[in-house]
Amino acid sequence: MKMNTLLSLAIGITLSTSSSAFELTSTDITEGQKMAKTFEFSGFGCEGDNLSPQLSWDNAPEGTKSFAVTAYDPDAPTGSGWWHWLGFNIPVETSSLKRGQDMARLGAVELTSDYGSIGFGGACPPKGHGMHRYQFTVWALPVDKLELDNSVSAAILGYTLNSMAIGKAQLTATYNR
Repeated sequence: MKMNTLLSLAIGITLSTSSSAFELTSTDITEGQKMAKTFEFSGFGCEGDNLSPQLSWDNAPEGTKSFAVTAYDPDAPTGSGWWHWLGFNIPVETSSLKRGQDMARLGAVELTSDYGSIGFGGACPPKGHGMHRYQFTVWALPVDKLELDNSVSAAILGYTLNSMAIGKAQLTATYNR
């Protein structure tokens, strides 16, 4: 009986003193809510401002040495989704990206989006295709720099991030036309 009481007390103390969860927030987009036209692509029949939203993250896991940020639409009618933004080697002292951020200015590497251009490519779901989800993810990495360059595919970066991230935080906004 005493062992169970001690164990319960120890678990309660551990839970109450554990650090806060890794979290991604934005002043521009809200979880589960439709994004503004500001974040729509300019091209492919879309007429938005093609700006990336502001993103901030807190409570990165212990051991984090750099970050990656991705934006992905799993609802795109491609069979493989649509990569809107892929950046990595973001310095560990970075905890936010401003609206319209060029990650290269931070010393990060940005990959070609599925639009065929480097940097952010906004939402542009086909008209009448329904609501699409846009998953903005910040990845906490245990290395200062990934040994990849800007010629790797989104699949290679995704594989690398999923195989080594020590934490990730996600914010999913929506959009339709």
